Amino acid sequence: MPRWLLPESIADVLPAEARAIEELRRRLLDLYRSYGYELVMPPLLEHIDSLLTGSAHDLELRTFKLVDQLSGRTLGLRPDMTPQVARIDAHLLNRRGVVRLCYCGPVLHARAAGLFATREPLQIGAEIYGHAGPEADFEMVDLMATSLQIAGVRRVRLDVCHAAVVPALMDMNPPSVRERVDEAELYRLLQQKDVPGLAQLLEPLEPASRAALLALPALYGAIGGSHTGARPDCLARARAQLPALPAIVAALDELASLAASSLWQRHPGVELSADLADLRGYRYHSGLTFSAYVEGMPNAVARGGRYDDVGKAFGRARAATGFSLELRELASLQASAALPGAVLAPWSDDPGLARTVADLRAAGEIVVRVLPGHEQEQQEFACDRELVCEGGAWRVRAL
Repeated sequence: MPRWLLPESIADVLPAEARAIEELRRRLLDLYRSYGYELVMPPLLEHIDSLLTGSAHDLELRTFKLVDQLSGRTLGLRPDMTPQVARIDAHLLNRRGVVRLCYCGPVLHARAAGLFATREPLQIGAEIYGHAGPEADFEMVDLMATSLQIAGVRRVRLDVCHAAVVPALMDMNPPSVRERVDEAELYRLLQQKDVPGLAQLLEPLEPASRAALLALPALYGAIGGSHTGARPDCLARARAQLPALPAIVAALDELASLAASSLWQRHPGVELSADLADLRGYRYHSGLTFSAYVEGMPNAVARGGRYDDVGKAFGRARAATGFSLELRELASLQASAALPGAVLAPWSDDPGLARTVADLRAAGEIVVRVLPGHEQEQQEFACDRELVCEGGAWRVRAL
């Protein structure tokens, strides 16, 4: 095998793509700062028992593990940054009240999350700690939609779900009956909308619980102002087909409140829909969840939701909600930008030239010094001007 071949689903980022990613990263972090979010930078690796504590345990299969030669303990390369940010909120900041944090950095996956997904995503996101009300969820959805707008995405399908529905339906059964149903398999079949497989798995359950769970795969579709068809919207069908348990009524009310929010007036390009079987991260989330899809991308470009229990394992349970985006995928959706204009400068030891070059760079210009013997080579940047010496002074002249 050639030495330069990279592992499967790992790739280099070349100059044009790297420039697009970095420029988008800066714009998004500036956006989050304007909303009052503070930037944190967790480490790339941690002790495995901290990295996979509590709600993050379902990430274990996606975590690269290695042994620390200093301590002999097992370390993990982070597959997701949210547990780390929860640890920072719980232990290092330890503030009372609302805390807004944002982050950006690479994560590593032992297994790719999707067919065409990279195993080294560049994750960027934002989180709110300390507020249990729907206002925090609405801010997260608003900020995520604004992030997609900044990235040049004009049309988005936003699928929402609620993590409380399935546990409420399972709680209709005695514990001895619930134990006979494999929880992981139940959620896998729901996500795949495998009704025959679900029917077989759910045979031990009480009839009302079983019927409601079998109805979930078909409970998807447009809701709120985005609903224009003759068929009742998804939430209306859910209220008709699911038992009116307090937890289910509250969950559907929360989704309806989001659909009725005025924030969609600021995001007319978002098509809002519900999918009550879209239960990824079920061990992680505790309330409203959402996933953003755009045309031409097989995987969600953004995911988020409420995860109030994530800090419990660190000794400080806090209301929490947030979202993350895969920055490389998001940058690839942008139209190809023209190469930035630059100034070509000759190589010279002239102090006047050095001062002029420094002044131009301080003003934000790109100045490329041409090394001797390479005057005819193509530059990475589109040099549309050059520095020339006229009357003993260095001046910029159009090429």
